Amino acid sequence: MKFMLVMRATDEGYARMANMDFNEMLETMGRFNDELIRAGVLVAAEGLDDPAEGVVVDYSSETPVVTDGPYGEAKELFGGFYILEVASKEEAVEWAKRIPGAGAGYKTEIRRVPSIDEFPQDNIWIQKERAWREATGQL
Repeated sequence: MKFMLVMRATDEGYARMANMDFNEMLETMGRFNDELIRAGVLVAAEGLDDPAEGVVVDYSSETPVVTDGPYGEAKELFGGFYILEVASKEEAVEWAKRIPGAGAGYKTEIRRVPSIDEFPQDNIWIQKERAWREATGQL
């Protein structure tokens, strides 16, 4: 099963991160990522740029409205993610508990990523997506 681990931080967490030595942070995260790789569970992992550099497309009105970031409070933003292929939600939780640098001011949301096999296989759009995934080596 695939699970996405979404890292969130409060203002306190972002302040702690800003005070960390960048090379030390790379070393710490690199070791954890290497552990995930060696365990054979890492599918993807990315950090995200500063929310102030992003934009939000809001569909509340008839014409979507684009607003420069950041959008919302720090506690609503996420700074990066992992996608893990693990046997259970419990295993995903155990990996999340070990994310380095996490502590006061940080949270990790864990959500299962459904497989394409869980969707109606007789649907033309699912068939097209399956063909694309097979052609690109994703299945």
